[in-house]
Amino acid sequence: MSEFLYSIDLAVFYFFNHSLSLPFLDKFFSIITSVNNWFITYVILLGITWKFGGKRGKIAVIVTLIMVAVTDQTGYRLLKEFFARPRPCDALTDVITPLGCTGTYSFPSNHALNNFAAATYFSFLFPKFRAILFIIASLVAISRVYLGLHYPSDIIGGAILGIIFGYIFSELVLFIENKFKSKNK
Repeated sequence: MSEFLYSIDLAVFYFFNHSLSLPFLDKFFSIITSVNNWFITYVILLGITWKFGGKRGKIAVIVTLIMVAVTDQTGYRLLKEFFARPRPCDALTDVITPLGCTGTYSFPSNHALNNFAAATYFSFLFPKFRAILFIIASLVAISRVYLGLHYPSDIIGGAILGIIFGYIFSELVLFIENKFKSKNK
Protein backbone atom coordinates (compact mmCIF):
# COMPACT_ATOMS: atom_id res chain seq x y z
CA MET A 1 0.00 0.00 0.00
CA SER A 2 2.78 2.45 0.87
CA GLU A 3 4.40 1.85 -2.55
CA PHE A 4 1.10 2.67 -4.23
CA LEU A 5 0.74 5.92 -2.23
CA TYR A 6 4.37 6.83 -2.97
CA SER A 7 3.76 6.28 -6.69
CA ILE A 8 0.80 8.70 -6.53
CA ASP A 9 2.95 11.18 -4.60
CA LEU A 10 5.65 10.96 -7.30
CA ALA A 11 3.16 11.25 -10.17
CA VAL A 12 1.63 14.41 -8.71
CA PHE A 13 5.11 15.74 -7.87
CA TYR A 14 6.34 15.26 -11.45
CA PHE A 15 3.17 16.80 -12.86
CA PHE A 16 3.86 20.06 -10.99
CA ASN A 17 7.66 19.93 -11.21
CA HIS A 18 8.05 18.78 -14.84
CA SER A 19 4.80 19.04 -16.81
CA LEU A 20 4.00 22.57 -15.63
CA SER A 21 7.60 23.81 -15.73
CA LEU A 22 7.66 27.16 -17.57
CA PRO A 23 9.96 30.19 -17.16
CA PHE A 24 7.14 32.54 -16.08
CA LEU A 25 5.94 30.01 -13.49
CA ASP A 26 9.52 29.64 -12.24
CA LYS A 27 9.56 33.36 -11.55
CA PHE A 28 6.00 33.49 -10.16
CA PHE A 29 6.44 30.59 -7.73
CA SER A 30 9.91 31.79 -6.71
CA ILE A 31 8.36 35.10 -5.66
CA ILE A 32 5.33 33.46 -4.00
CA THR A 33 7.41 31.03 -1.94
CA SER A 34 9.83 33.54 -0.42
CA VAL A 35 8.95 34.58 3.13
CA ASN A 36 11.08 37.69 2.60
CA ASN A 37 8.70 38.83 -0.14
CA TRP A 38 5.75 38.52 2.23
CA PHE A 39 7.31 39.98 5.37
CA ILE A 40 6.26 43.60 4.79
CA THR A 41 2.75 42.41 3.85
CA TYR A 42 2.53 40.46 7.12
CA VAL A 43 3.65 43.48 9.14
CA ILE A 44 1.14 45.77 7.40
CA LEU A 45 -1.73 43.29 7.83
CA LEU A 46 -0.94 42.76 11.50
CA GLY A 47 -0.78 46.55 11.94
CA ILE A 48 -4.18 46.94 10.28
CA THR A 49 -5.59 44.14 12.43
CA TRP A 50 -4.20 45.80 15.56
CA LYS A 51 -5.50 49.27 14.65
CA PHE A 52 -8.90 48.42 13.18
CA GLY A 53 -9.74 44.97 14.57
CA GLY A 54 -10.90 46.18 17.97
CA LYS A 55 -10.22 44.07 21.03
CA ARG A 56 -10.31 40.89 18.92
CA GLY A 57 -7.71 42.36 16.56
CA LYS A 58 -5.31 43.18 19.39
CA ILE A 59 -5.68 39.73 20.94
CA ALA A 60 -5.35 38.16 17.47
CA VAL A 61 -2.05 39.92 16.74
CA ILE A 62 -0.49 38.79 20.03
CA VAL A 63 -1.74 35.21 19.62
CA THR A 64 -0.61 35.21 15.96
CA LEU A 65 2.99 35.74 17.02
CA ILE A 66 2.74 32.87 19.50
CA MET A 67 1.00 30.63 16.95
CA VAL A 68 3.62 31.18 14.25
CA ALA A 69 6.42 30.44 16.72
CA VAL A 70 4.67 27.24 17.85
CA THR A 71 3.80 25.99 14.35
CA ASP A 72 7.18 26.84 12.88
CA GLN A 73 9.15 25.19 15.65
CA THR A 74 6.84 22.16 15.76
CA GLY A 75 7.38 21.58 12.06
CA TYR A 76 11.04 22.49 11.90
CA ARG A 77 12.49 21.24 15.19
CA LEU A 78 10.16 18.40 16.09
CA LEU A 79 8.51 16.80 13.06
CA LYS A 80 11.18 17.29 10.39
CA GLU A 81 13.83 15.85 12.71
CA PHE A 82 11.56 12.96 13.70
CA PHE A 83 10.58 11.92 10.16
CA ALA A 84 13.91 12.91 8.52
CA ARG A 85 12.43 12.55 5.04
CA PRO A 86 14.88 13.75 2.36
CA ARG A 87 13.63 16.48 0.08
CA PRO A 88 12.76 15.38 -3.47
CA CYS A 89 15.61 17.51 -4.79
CA ASP A 90 17.98 15.47 -2.58
CA ALA A 91 16.37 12.07 -3.25
CA LEU A 92 15.56 12.25 -6.98
CA THR A 93 18.08 12.94 -9.73
CA ASP A 94 15.85 14.72 -12.25
CA VAL A 95 14.14 17.37 -10.12
CA ILE A 96 13.86 20.86 -11.58
CA THR A 97 14.96 23.29 -8.86
CA PRO A 98 14.79 26.95 -9.97
CA LEU A 99 15.89 28.07 -6.48
CA GLY A 100 18.33 25.24 -5.89
CA CYS A 101 17.91 22.55 -3.28
CA THR A 102 17.73 24.25 0.07
CA GLY A 103 16.64 23.44 3.57
CA THR A 104 16.70 20.47 5.85
CA TYR A 105 14.19 17.68 5.68
CA SER A 106 10.98 17.54 3.69
CA PHE A 107 8.12 16.42 5.94
CA PRO A 108 6.10 18.41 6.79
CA SER A 109 6.31 21.53 4.69
CA ASN A 110 6.67 24.42 7.12
CA HIS A 111 5.47 26.79 4.40
CA ALA A 112 2.21 24.83 4.17
CA LEU A 113 1.96 24.40 7.95
CA ASN A 114 2.45 28.09 8.73
CA ASN A 115 0.33 29.45 5.89
CA PHE A 116 -2.60 27.10 6.47
CA ALA A 117 -2.42 27.78 10.20
CA ALA A 118 -2.63 31.52 9.49
CA ALA A 119 -5.38 31.08 6.88
CA THR A 120 -7.50 28.93 9.20
CA TYR A 121 -6.84 31.14 12.21
CA PHE A 122 -7.76 34.41 10.49
CA SER A 123 -10.68 32.88 8.59
CA PHE A 124 -12.32 31.93 11.90
CA LEU A 125 -11.65 35.34 13.39
CA PHE A 126 -12.36 37.44 10.28
CA PRO A 127 -14.46 35.19 7.98
CA LYS A 128 -14.91 37.70 5.14
CA PHE A 129 -11.23 37.16 4.22
CA ARG A 130 -11.45 33.34 4.12
CA ALA A 131 -11.24 32.91 0.33
CA ILE A 132 -8.17 35.09 -0.20
CA LEU A 133 -6.41 33.57 2.81
CA PHE A 134 -6.82 30.02 1.51
CA ILE A 135 -5.93 30.99 -2.07
CA ILE A 136 -2.65 32.48 -0.84
CA ALA A 137 -1.91 29.49 1.42
CA SER A 138 -2.61 27.12 -1.48
CA LEU A 139 -0.38 29.03 -3.91
CA VAL A 140 2.48 29.04 -1.40
CA ALA A 141 2.00 25.30 -0.82
CA ILE A 142 1.90 24.50 -4.54
CA SER A 143 5.04 26.58 -5.06
CA ARG A 144 6.98 24.20 -2.82
CA VAL A 145 6.14 21.21 -5.04
CA TYR A 146 6.61 23.15 -8.27
CA LEU A 147 10.07 24.30 -7.13
CA GLY A 148 11.12 20.72 -6.30
CA LEU A 149 11.44 21.31 -2.57
CA HIS A 150 8.57 19.14 -1.27
CA TYR A 151 6.47 16.15 -2.20
CA PRO A 152 2.70 16.70 -2.36
CA SER A 153 2.31 14.57 0.79
CA ASP A 154 4.61 17.02 2.64
CA ILE A 155 2.22 19.78 1.63
CA ILE A 156 -0.89 17.83 2.61
CA GLY A 157 0.63 16.90 5.98
CA GLY A 158 1.69 20.50 6.62
CA ALA A 159 -1.71 21.84 5.57
CA ILE A 160 -3.60 19.42 7.83
CA LEU A 161 -1.39 20.28 10.79
CA GLY A 162 -1.73 23.98 9.98
CA ILE A 163 -5.52 23.76 9.88
CA ILE A 164 -5.53 22.01 13.26
CA PHE A 165 -3.19 24.59 14.81
CA GLY A 166 -5.11 27.47 13.23
CA TYR A 167 -8.37 26.19 14.65
CA ILE A 168 -6.91 25.67 18.14
CA PHE A 169 -5.36 29.13 18.24
CA SER A 170 -8.51 30.81 16.88
CA GLU A 171 -10.47 29.12 19.67
CA LEU A 172 -7.90 30.49 22.12
CA VAL A 173 -8.52 34.03 20.83
CA LEU A 174 -12.28 33.61 21.13
CA PHE A 175 -11.87 32.19 24.65
CA ILE A 176 -9.70 35.14 25.72
CA GLU A 177 -12.10 37.60 24.09
CA ASN A 178 -15.05 36.03 25.95
CA LYS A 179 -13.13 36.20 29.24
CA PHE A 180 -12.60 39.93 28.70
CA LYS A 181 -16.29 40.40 27.85
CA SER A 182 -17.51 38.52 30.92
CA LYS A 183 -15.01 40.37 33.13
CA ASN A 184 -16.36 43.74 31.93
CA LYS A 185 -20.02 42.88 32.62
